[in-house]
Amino acid sequence: MKIFKVAAFTAVFAAQFALAQFKQTALPYAYNALEGNIDAQTMEIHYSKHAAAYVANLNKAIAGTPQEKQTLFQILSKAGTLPMAVRNNAGGHYNHELFWTVLTPQKDTKPSAKLIKAITDAFGSMDAFKEKIAKAGADRFGSGWAWLSVDKNGKLFVSSTPNQDNPLMDVVEEKGTPIFGIDVWEHAYYLKYQNKRADYLTAIWNVTNWKEISRRYDEALSKK
Repeated sequence: MKIFKVAAFTAVFAAQFALAQFKQTALPYAYNALEGNIDAQTMEIHYSKHAAAYVANLNKAIAGTPQEKQTLFQILSKAGTLPMAVRNNAGGHYNHELFWTVLTPQKDTKPSAKLIKAITDAFGSMDAFKEKIAKAGADRFGSGWAWLSVDKNGKLFVSSTPNQDNPLMDVVEEKGTPIFGIDVWEHAYYLKYQNKRADYLTAIWNVTNWKEISRRYDEALSKK
């Protein structure tokens, strides 16, 4: 059932690149499913308030504009030419839809052999990768995201973006296809961790959905 829910969530998420208006997909697990690492109250507020607002505000911002008939990918790829309300809310919608899928209550998921090799080639080891992306998240001043992405040559890289920007946007220096993202806005962790962002960045590995990240890695390579 859990596998079905994540698959259904991912399918709906993918469909949003082909259809507008945009809709928030159902969370593929219960609010309390990640307890011990991400608390139920944080998940409920994050999903039902913050993420829902991005969808509603995106639809409002694009109403009556050419973007109303564009895919989410098309909007993100031209974010720098669009009003900030479109850029921020389109990014917020995409980022959160990805974020829910790369988390899981399933214990001890593992990266595919192909992804482990790619991570080792790019960063030296899995531990070195985790240190690098944790540093990207910890060093992000204010609100933003830390990302693992695939560049145009099929290589992995770690980056960080402010606010709701992401590597798909034309405004970022390091462009690519995100396969894993960590939300470091305070609303993602503050109720449980307060100002201890580093503790949240450590706990995230207990609920990381490596099966989904591996799937996204394969999908990103197939489009190169």
